[in-house]
Amino acid sequence: MAEYTTVYHTIPPLWAADSRVLVLGSFPSPKSREAAFFYGHPRNRFWPVLAAVLGEEAPANVEEKRAMVLRHYIAMWDTLYSCEIKGASDTSIRHPVANDLSSIIERSQIKAVFCTGGTSYKYYVKLCESLTGIRAVCLPSTSPANAAWSFERLVEAYRVIPEALYKD
Repeated sequence: MAEYTTVYHTIPPLWAADSRVLVLGSFPSPKSREAAFFYGHPRNRFWPVLAAVLGEEAPANVEEKRAMVLRHYIAMWDTLYSCEIKGASDTSIRHPVANDLSSIIERSQIKAVFCTGGTSYKYYVKLCESLTGIRAVCLPSTSPANAAWSFERLVEAYRVIPEALYKD
């Protein structure tokens, strides 16, 4: 049985001055921390889902992922800076500390925030929303643990991201 470990966020935010939406996970999984990039677990469906809603081929490596996100005015980070957690279990998180999202939002054009999963959304609402002034949209998790959502259902749910990118 996994023990609680205090972990700190080591992946820098991905954003540009022209970013229009912010996509937030909860906290990087061990596989993501190992890859030093977002949604690093090979079975996580985030990258194929995002590529599908953006009309692109699924990116094959970190550089292609980074380029696709920035090309579509998307910023990425995670809601939490640190926490105590058992393995990769979001449900085990305790003592959460939020990332300072204002550092990105104030220097970009972000007007919409999307949380990928209930844990990210819960902590965004509790720790960040009053500081950013932006209400988040909760999207279903693309984690392999969320088997109840098929790829097709995830794509349908994630279509709100490109819709938000191009509305005034």
